[in-house]
Amino acid sequence: QVQLVESGGGLVQPGGSLRLSCAASGSIISINAMGWYRQAPGEQRELVARITSGGSTNYADSVKGRFTISRDNAKNTVYLQMNSLKPEDTAVYYCNADLLTTTFRRYTHWGQGTQVTVSS
Repeated sequence: QVQLVESGGGLVQPGGSLRLSCAASGSIISINAMGWYRQAPGEQRELVARITSGGSTNYADSVKGRFTISRDNAKNTVYLQMNSLKPEDTAVYYCNADLLTTTFRRYTHWGQGTQVTVSS
């Protein structure tokens, strides 16, 4: 069994900051890339940021310069620091991980999502 548990979402005013965390646990041998995606009501899920096990990152154009993705490989945890938040950042944020399990299954596992609301 594998779990991805997200935390850190909530309500914040425009211009504010939030830090999301996502911890992976369970029958994991290794994790390659980890990422954050978001889905606003009526919209498709979209990539926010992604980071490889070696630390290479890529970001959606809409968040470049405002969001920073990082990870702690020892803790199997990925973070998303979100600054200068805008109302259009409001969405459910999901993390995922490309992982290899102890049964040698390689697949992408998703978390349950955490709500981020940017509003005054």
